[in-house]
This record gives sequence, structure tokens and C-alpha cells, in this order.
Amino acid sequence: MALTFPNTSRSYDETARRVRFLGHDGMFEVKFFVEVGALAKIVSRAPSEADCLAAFDAARSSVHDIARKVYARDRRDSYVLTEVHFK
Repeated sequence: MALTFPNTSRSYDETARRVRFLGHDGMFEVKFFVEVGALAKIVSRAPSEADCLAAFDAARSSVHDIARKVYARDRRDSYVLTEVHFK
């Protein structure tokens, strides 16, 4: 099965400073986290929670594409996407 993102929910983890979203591969749930540093490239300043969520929403398609590529290389149940993934 292919990795899909049927749930558009995302949340901000202030402690870890990252946005969390979920993917699904069949019946398996896959957790993804995007670090603030990666989103800061989209916002171009020190982002607040609202900025991070807005940046995630604006780049959702690209974020999902990157998540699919990372997942295809190494199938696990969670991933942290960093600035390196967005180059």
C-alpha cells in the first residue's frame, strides 16, 4: 500500500518545537514531525505556533511528498523531518 494522508489534522508540540501530523499505510499509522527549523525557511523569521501551523498548511503538499520519500526508503512508525529533508 502507498502512504496516504487522509487526516488533515496537525498539531504543534511547543516542548519539542515541531509540527506533528499522521500518515497511513493501509491500517498502519505513521507519525511524522516537522522541526521548526525546516518550517522557518518557509516563514523566514523565528516562527510562532500560528506561523508554524500556517507554514505547514502552505507547504502541505511538499511536506507530504517529502514524507512519502523518507518513508519509502525506510519504513518505520515515526519520523522527524528536518531542514536537511527540505533542501
